[in-house]
Amino acid sequence: MTTRPEPILIPLNGAFWLHLAITLFAWVGPFLIDWWLMCAIYAIVLLQFAVLNKCVVNAGHDLEEGEGITFYAFLFESIGIYFPRKPLKWVVRGPLYLILGILTWYLQVYLGYKPVVHLDWF
Repeated sequence: MTTRPEPILIPLNGAFWLHLAITLFAWVGPFLIDWWLMCAIYAIVLLQFAVLNKCVVNAGHDLEEGEGITFYAFLFESIGIYFPRKPLKWVVRGPLYLILGILTWYLQVYLGYKPVVHLDWF
């Protein structure tokens, strides 16, 4: 049986709440705004991971960029769900936002879902 890693400790300051709001928006955004805008947002997130190799919001609430440390790991572990941190970090920093973008496009273009704020530019 493997032991659980040391807990991730971060202050619950304004940057934490901003990060939580951004993370939640990544999941509910496809129902709120157009696919092309959500895909642009996902691309910006992926670009920060590719260029900076980190999440820029993590520094605001002292979340260290250690081995497998991510905001998602903190959130899951805070509610008692323990995923292996390194694979979780790979998913979050790799295919997650690409998959969310594809699902957003599929939901709105192929299935015809109209988001709450629909600009109809594309």
